[in-house]
Amino acid sequence: MRVDLQLDGRPGEIAARATELVACGADGLFTFEGAHDAFLPLALAAGAVRTDLMTNVAIALPRSPLHLAHAAYDLHLLSGGRFRLGLGSQTRPHIEKRYGGTWSRPAARMREAVLAVKAILGAWQSGAELRFEGEFTRHTLMPPTFDPGPNPCGLPQICLGALGPIMTRVAAEVADGLLVMPFNSARHFAERTRPAIEEGLARAGRTAADLAIYPQVVVATGRTRGELDAAAQGARRLLAFYGATPAYRPVLDVEGWGELQPELRDLATRGQIAAMAELIDHGMLETLAVYGTPEQCAAAIVERFGAYADRICCYFPGYDVSAAHVADLITALQAGA
Repeated sequence: MRVDLQLDGRPGEIAARATELVACGADGLFTFEGAHDAFLPLALAAGAVRTDLMTNVAIALPRSPLHLAHAAYDLHLLSGGRFRLGLGSQTRPHIEKRYGGTWSRPAARMREAVLAVKAILGAWQSGAELRFEGEFTRHTLMPPTFDPGPNPCGLPQICLGALGPIMTRVAAEVADGLLVMPFNSARHFAERTRPAIEEGLARAGRTAADLAIYPQVVVATGRTRGELDAAAQGARRLLAFYGATPAYRPVLDVEGWGELQPELRDLATRGQIAAMAELIDHGMLETLAVYGTPEQCAAAIVERFGAYADRICCYFPGYDVSAAHVADLITALQAGA
């Protein structure tokens, strides 16, 4: 199983951080659109290391598909054909209040965004006339001055992050890859995600070979009691943050923990972060994340996703994990645990 790791830090730190993660054995690096831009760090990383790169995710709804196509084209070229464009929708409050964008029918908009980016990249690659006319966006003008021409590295994969069945079906219909959200469980993946994938593929007349599946996993790992306690606390904080969001309640519902969501939401609105983490007990931690030594975490990841994916994205949230432990985890995953 190949392993992608999160590339974070300030722009001046990115090259050194990318080098450090690749030295641990990472097969790829991904960025999250949080405190920093999702694209710029990958451009910096491409100049420092030769490895796979991915946005995971870039928020699509506030951006024009043309902006996304240009960024994808240039990063694919800069990385020597090693870039994947991972897109996501975010939630309504963030789109309207943080990005200042417009929110409506997110699944329909994301479907069209993926198809529009593909149409633009495809027109550049083939030299055909650009003619994409959708419900939310139109792209029918591409003078030679603004056309970069065929990318010698080919077309990058376009992946879509999804949790619920509607967005998951959309990903299976139109995307090259599905980014399975890190707030998940084996039961939710089996009972909600996989049926939605199969339905989306069938609707589009596609097969499983047409869609790469990239699960994402919250990892709480260490070897000493102190390391494991710190890792568990960091993972609990992230899981509590996800759990407070109404869009993530279906995962809790599948496990019989749905009543926890409004309680987490209430604590979040009052800024009670520590109290939120305390509500994530050890059973929830091991169900929604993976916990243990690097080898135990690798075995849990393979058991959960190994039959459906040959690539995994790992998060180590809110705690200091040693490079040696990361390397051990990657070694175990690459060996199939």
